[in-house]
Amino acid sequence: MTIELFITLMPARHIVILAERLYEDLELWYPKIYFEAKGYRVTIVAPEKKTYEGKNGYPVEPGGTLAGTDPASIDALIVPGGFAPDYLRRSKPVLKLVAAIYKKRKTLAAICHAGSVLISAGVVKGRKLTGFSAIKDDLVNAGAEYIDAPVVVDGNLITSRDPSDLPFFCEAIEKAISRKA
Repeated sequence: MTIELFITLMPARHIVILAERLYEDLELWYPKIYFEAKGYRVTIVAPEKKTYEGKNGYPVEPGGTLAGTDPASIDALIVPGGFAPDYLRRSKPVLKLVAAIYKKRKTLAAICHAGSVLISAGVVKGRKLTGFSAIKDDLVNAGAEYIDAPVVVDGNLITSRDPSDLPFFCEAIEKAISRKA
């Protein structure tokens, strides 16, 4: 069997990116384009099947809803920042999905303000994380060790600070997924 045939027969790794109103546009679209260009299956998932606009007005149509998302089918879950995490952290289905991914030791990635979703899901205590400087105290008060770095990898958790860290963020996610291949 040739390597090309083997790659064709391998199922694509599945990455889910959460969406909610006022997401940070780059933090959703950059990973989506990055991973699709590398052959990963990327699904945008949101609370409802409707159009969500980012902070800069870019619309996204989710490919699925939280209700129809099976954690077993996900290799990595990405939570973008912006104002979206403030809405996402109030959603019990979001917190249930984040907690399930964490417990299954699958890759759980959050950037910018998305660390607040991890806090609400109860998965940061005793872990090393980074995030936008405005949530540093929240992370520390929730029991995390805050590290000011472009990307912090602690087990299955991958965190970054802001859009300028996206290249490091996506590379760390890809490395984590390939280790589990």
